[in-house]
Amino acid sequence: MADPVLKWAGGKRQLLDELYARFPASFDTYHEPFVGGGAVFFDLEPDAARVNDANPRLVNCYEQVRDRPDDLLDRLETYRDPEADPDDVREFAETDRDDNSIGNYYYQQRALFNRRPNGQDFDPLEEAALLCYLNRTCFNGLYRENADGEFNVPIGRYADPDWVQRDRVRAASRALVGVPISNCDFEAVLDDADRGDLVYCDPPYEPMSPTADFTEYSADGFDREDQERLCAAVERLDERGVHVVVSNSGVTYDRYSEAGLFVERVGATRAINSDADNRDEVDEIIATNVAPENRRGASQSSLGEF
Repeated sequence: MADPVLKWAGGKRQLLDELYARFPASFDTYHEPFVGGGAVFFDLEPDAARVNDANPRLVNCYEQVRDRPDDLLDRLETYRDPEADPDDVREFAETDRDDNSIGNYYYQQRALFNRRPNGQDFDPLEEAALLCYLNRTCFNGLYRENADGEFNVPIGRYADPDWVQRDRVRAASRALVGVPISNCDFEAVLDDADRGDLVYCDPPYEPMSPTADFTEYSADGFDREDQERLCAAVERLDERGVHVVVSNSGVTYDRYSEAGLFVERVGATRAINSDADNRDEVDEIIATNVAPENRRGASQSSLGEF
C-alpha cells in the first residue's frame, strides 16, 4: 500500500472503506480515468491497471515518479523555503510575465511552473518537481488553473513544509511500475475496458446548487454535458459486462439510478477548505452495477490522516 504523492481536492481516502465495500470480489484490470491524487489506486495497488487524467502536468508528474524517482527526489532536494528570496540566476527573479513583482521564492517557482501553458519549452522533470513543491507549499494544497491554464494558487503558511516526500515518492514509483498512464478524454480510457475489468470513476463533482459553477481543476473544466456523457459511458460499460463504481455529488443520484445502477448516499468531510472549522460533511453518492451478493464487502483499510 502506497500513499498519494500529492494533495488533491476531492481525494477519496475517507471513503476507501465505502468504495471497497462496493467493489466486486474479484476483477481483472483496474481502470481509473480520473486518477487525480490517486488515493484509491495507491491504496489498492492492483496487479494490473491503467490510469488517466485530463491534466497533462499531473500525468507528467506521475510519469516522472514512475520512471525517474531518484532524479525527481534529487531535484526536489534543491528547492528552498517558499518565503526565501528568489533565485537570482533563474528567470522571474524580479517580475513575472505580467511585470508583477516577485516577492519570494514560491512565486518565482510558480512562474517557472507555468512555462507549458505559456507556450515555452519546459523540462518534464523540472515540471514534475515544481508540481510536487508547489503542492506542498501553496495555500491548502489546492490545484487550480485560470482560463489560460496557469496554476494560480497563492502561497500557503506552513511552519516546516516537507516538499521532498522521499518515502511517498519511492512507494508511489513502485506502485506505478508497469502501469500505463494516459492523458486523454475519459471515454478513450473506457473503450479499453473488457468484460471482468473494474472501472472506478471519480470525476469533478457536479455542484449541489443548480446555479453553482463547476470546480475547474483544469482550464477545460468538466461541465454538465460531460457529466451526462459519463453516465452514458457507464451504461455502455454495464452492457459490456464491465464492473463500474462511480462517486459523485448527491445531485446525481437520480441520473445513476435511472441508468439502472445501485446508488447509495454517503457522507465525507472535505479536507480542503480555507476554514478548518467549516469542513462540513458533504452529500455524495456511490453508484455501481455490482450486485450486493457479488461485492468484496467491508475492508480494513487504514484511514489515517493525510
